[in-house]
Amino acid sequence: MGGTGSRSSVTDLAQFANISFTTGAGSACGYHPAVRRSAVLVVAAASLGLAVVLALAGVGEEPGALDDWQAFTLGIVQGATELLPISSSGHLILVPWLGDWTFLKDSDSFNQTFDVALHLGTMLAVGAYFFADLVVLLRAWLRTLATRRIADDDEKVAWVIVVATIPAALIGFLLEEPIATHLGEPWQIAILLAVFALVLLAADRRPRDRRPAGLSLRQGVLVGLAQSLALMPGVSRSGITITAARLLRLDRDSAARLSFLLLVPIVLGAVLFKGLTDVVLGDLPTGWQGPFVVGVLASLGSGLLVIEWLLGYVRRHTYGLFVVYRLAAAVAVLLVIATGLRGAGF
Repeated sequence: MGGTGSRSSVTDLAQFANISFTTGAGSACGYHPAVRRSAVLVVAAASLGLAVVLALAGVGEEPGALDDWQAFTLGIVQGATELLPISSSGHLILVPWLGDWTFLKDSDSFNQTFDVALHLGTMLAVGAYFFADLVVLLRAWLRTLATRRIADDDEKVAWVIVVATIPAALIGFLLEEPIATHLGEPWQIAILLAVFALVLLAADRRPRDRRPAGLSLRQGVLVGLAQSLALMPGVSRSGITITAARLLRLDRDSAARLSFLLLVPIVLGAVLFKGLTDVVLGDLPTGWQGPFVVGVLASLGSGLLVIEWLLGYVRRHTYGLFVVYRLAAAVAVLLVIATGLRGAGF
């Protein structure tokens, strides 16, 4: 791999350390792994603990609206399912569908903005966990703007993330309403869970002989196009980006880390856009503040725990566990519909 001058590329070091996507110092936040793990557990426990306290106090709740415990549950679901390749958008529909929480169905503007708020929690988890990596990549990207060239692996990876973000951002902006209108029914989610489980299974059998710096910008665009498929609930943003990365022969650890880092720019854009249009300029129903805060805290806490667990898991295992889960979840949803316990739509 080709760093220039005396500046050694952190992605080169990561190839040997096999610990951090961009830092070769032994962990994603520049500390010894045990220190990092302790910090993750402390922050996760604090976030989840505060969310529980607020939920117990019923802070900001309004009768007939989403209550804090429902927000807490959905925050836990978001933190786990956004970062695992099993579809957060699908689960954020299926859980209220199973629980018959009709407020989210009846208040679409609240539902969509609350969904973005939950994604803010997972973005904060990724940002905290990979802070050093993100700083390295941001500096590398800014350096290319000044030099007008891509000179080392960090700069290349930074541009791969940039070009992979553009397709999903454009398609999401243009097609958000049609997708929300025509997709997202439980039966559709079940089918997409199953179909893309099999795609992930096939991709995970590919060789593992490439690091992220080995991707071309054209391949970064392909990853971005794949990421745009996650606008359909049931596909999974992390699942489809991991699948695309594995099809391009990235190792499992790098595929997961690339998926995590791709979350930051796309969610940051959505949070800023929705925050302006729906919160600052919009008219959300009363009682939104409490559930939003509880949901974000729960998503942050569970997201941190899932990142720490998943990165350790995929160094030793395939993605087969998530394939099995997706297929089992798809079968369970279809059985619930077939037995009449819940309708096919929500």
